[in-house]
Amino acid sequence: MTVTTLTFIGAAAVHVAVLVRVMLRPHREPASRIAWVAVVLALPVFGLLAYILFGEVNIGRSRVERVRAVERRMPESEPSGPSDLANMRAELPDRYAHLFQFGRALNNFEPVAGNSGRLMSDSNAAITSIVADIDAAKEHVHVLFYIWLTDTDGCRVVDALVRAAARGVTCRAMVDNLGSRSMIKSAQWESMRAAGVKVGVALGINHPVLRAPFRRMDLRNHRKIVVIDNAITYCGSQNCADPEFRVKPKFAPWVDAVMRFEGPVVRQNQRLFAIDWMSATGEDIDALLCLPVRAPAPGFVAQVIGTGPTARSSAMPEMFVTVIYTARRELIVTTPYYVPDESLQRALCSSAYRGVRTTMIVPARNDSWMVGAAMRSYYAELLDAGVIIYEYVGGLLHTKSLTLDGEITLIGSANMDRRSLELNYENNILMHDAAMTAAMQERQLQYVAHSKLVTRESVHAWSAVRRLWNNTLAMLGPIL
Repeated sequence: MTVTTLTFIGAAAVHVAVLVRVMLRPHREPASRIAWVAVVLALPVFGLLAYILFGEVNIGRSRVERVRAVERRMPESEPSGPSDLANMRAELPDRYAHLFQFGRALNNFEPVAGNSGRLMSDSNAAITSIVADIDAAKEHVHVLFYIWLTDTDGCRVVDALVRAAARGVTCRAMVDNLGSRSMIKSAQWESMRAAGVKVGVALGINHPVLRAPFRRMDLRNHRKIVVIDNAITYCGSQNCADPEFRVKPKFAPWVDAVMRFEGPVVRQNQRLFAIDWMSATGEDIDALLCLPVRAPAPGFVAQVIGTGPTARSSAMPEMFVTVIYTARRELIVTTPYYVPDESLQRALCSSAYRGVRTTMIVPARNDSWMVGAAMRSYYAELLDAGVIIYEYVGGLLHTKSLTLDGEITLIGSANMDRRSLELNYENNILMHDAAMTAAMQERQLQYVAHSKLVTRESVHAWSAVRRLWNNTLAMLGPIL
């Protein structure tokens, strides 16, 4: 046989092997298999390379083993002491018990009572509150951000950590290697290290070319966690940055929602931070999870929902779907990125078909043109089902929240796109409280007041070229 023939046979064998791998890979939707088969067949060289780099949710065997080892040696997540456990036992209406049971199946976090919370008025107010709590810290401060910029608000947090470390408070600061790459290389990062702040990097990117065949490099830690003295935590969509978000100023302001919590739910966020920190740095901070839980005052039920590539597959989309199917009267969703899997799209349509007033609020201008176009491909079906869609025009709406029936709120870092549904580490808090839900719903209605209504007529009037573009990008959604 000639060299050309051998080359052809070798290339064909590689393609067949990759296609078999696509078909045999577990935890993959049929739509994803079809999309990857189409890409590999249509673009032989590019398709093979793309699949090797991005085709599988593979965070690396050694990293998985480190995370599992950390989780095995951690103390139980239950409260310490029978009296505390009795005080924290959640009393939930039967119609919501399954929601929190599902959350427990993800992280083994119980729904805990005795929490209090407050919705921050805006992004700058959130940073002001975080800085004030760091300045009042007595024992430790833990912060984890996907993006931390060296702008005004970012430096305010840096300065507060430096001050806290100077007075003997143990401070740990962690960032994602990709999202905060400019901070890691900055003078501010070095100033924290020099002041005694312990710094860590999540999902480091070392020798990407060599590691790419063995670990997917775009899996990121998208969490936003602040924990202070085991007593205060923050949860929401905001990175540590100005709302002007100067790395993408033309989309500004970034519009976020952040809640400040006190109570037993704080330790669940602490546990998520500890897993990430210990897996990345090797420092053992188990002792912080063994401290007695303070007997809670009367307060609402809450539960941390943590997901990621080392958690159960499909955890985040199943959480969203479970929340949506629970709604009986009203459901309001805010998300900057909507590229759903089939179950999530079906759930939102079904909500409207059941007579639930279902509203979705998304940004009119998206910083990801691909996501923005793909998102609009789902509008027609949602509108035909009766979902009310608003496009926010006051900046880039970055809030990730669901409220339902005036009683339940889910808030955190997870978007309704494939990255959050399948790839990124995320943290959210699910809560049952009429007051907190009313505050979040009021904020959502403020977004509506600065939005334009998307009508069925306007969507059905889109040109064939626009629909073709949107649908083509949506078709690639399973591999984005």
